Amino acid sequence: MRVHFIAIGGSAMHNLAMALYNKGFQVTGSDDVLFEPSISRLSRYGLLPEKTGWYPEKITNDLDAVILGMHARADNPELLKAQELGIKIYSYPEYIYEQSKNKLRVVVGGSHGKTTITSMILHALQQAGQDFDYLVGAQLAGFDTMVKLSDAPVIVIEGDEYLSSAIDRRPKFHLYQGHIGVISGIAWDHINVFPTFESYTAQFELFIQTIQPDGIVFYAQNDVVLQQLIARNETPIRKEPYKLPEYEINNGITSIISDNKQYPLQVFGEHNLLNIEAAHAVCSQLNISTHDFYNSMSSFKGAARRLELLGKSSVTNIYKDFAHSPSKLKATIEAVKSQFPERKLIACIELHTFSSLDKKFLNEYAGSMDEASKAVVFIDAKTFEQKQLTPYSEDDVKQAFARADLIFLNNSLALTSLLEQESVDNANVLLMSSGNFGGIDLNNLTQKILNKTGF
Repeated sequence: MRVHFIAIGGSAMHNLAMALYNKGFQVTGSDDVLFEPSISRLSRYGLLPEKTGWYPEKITNDLDAVILGMHARADNPELLKAQELGIKIYSYPEYIYEQSKNKLRVVVGGSHGKTTITSMILHALQQAGQDFDYLVGAQLAGFDTMVKLSDAPVIVIEGDEYLSSAIDRRPKFHLYQGHIGVISGIAWDHINVFPTFESYTAQFELFIQTIQPDGIVFYAQNDVVLQQLIARNETPIRKEPYKLPEYEINNGITSIISDNKQYPLQVFGEHNLLNIEAAHAVCSQLNISTHDFYNSMSSFKGAARRLELLGKSSVTNIYKDFAHSPSKLKATIEAVKSQFPERKLIACIELHTFSSLDKKFLNEYAGSMDEASKAVVFIDAKTFEQKQLTPYSEDDVKQAFARADLIFLNNSLALTSLLEQESVDNANVLLMSSGNFGGIDLNNLTQKILNKTGF
């Protein structure tokens, strides 16, 4: 098979390219901009384009398929050439389905926790010695790529609700047609695509309809919006709730209690305990016992950038997290505060996504940082320019977050100066963003902060 990737440098795209290469496909690709780590990884596989840009001459009749990334626009010259020649064009979720039509498909959806739940399932399957394929949205320890396609009988897919491509406006998770589904919760996101809460929620109703006959969907029982959606949904499949397990916290370690056994965890927070129960529900359908599942969770260290410990002393822990939406922000702050109730919490969020930078959406953040001892909101001034959005003021941010003592910064030097001067004795620092804090070296910043503690 010969396949060509338009926008090969994307996170999911370059991983799918490597997965197909590993499967024996002839793979080529193009992109107009490439970043690390895709440059190094594509180069290692011999798949890095010789130069950036779009080259219609790469699109020839001997291609079996063209795979179109979300980054490519509808007027992309390579896409137009493929349409002219009548070559079959897939979005990457379409092609994942094409490669997994004969497998048992697990699809993990929801506004938050998708990557972590998927990662937990993969970790449990790996520990159990099962053969499986996967698509996950983060690089995981113990896994070479974020996509694997083989002859395995099962595939576990992180089901993103964002659009599939410039010419396919369906959410990605509608295309996988799972046999086992998960919805971790619903909290309005992607306002640039779903301008109302109702239009966003409707995508999860449609997702339930894609679950195959005799299938099952597991859903978070504590989510009121999700409860209401499930109650009115008439799709004739099983719908099973999951809830918090029994647990305790001792000396900063959370343990799950099951059948009078304790399973200490390396992750923490009620949101992660719910993620574990979602993964437990799925793994029970994949012939993994409760004991084996919880035992595997004891060695699960978390997905990249999900409450990732950057450094610690005896009096301070510093974490980075991918949290960016209001629900993720609130859950992450509450998790750290619950795990270390005696410590202050300095929490910093970078607003970086289209939704968070849209003034109409900003009020969704009200109360989301209430549990933090000190709340900092950072927006790189260049981000507004790059995304062609109108900047808003410090007062706008304070009013939206409903916190008068909130600190607003739009300069990375000011942010590093604040954090370097802040007293962190008996305090934790939480840095949350789907961006990069204006290019701040977080590892270097961590060392400077910890060097002050003297412990």
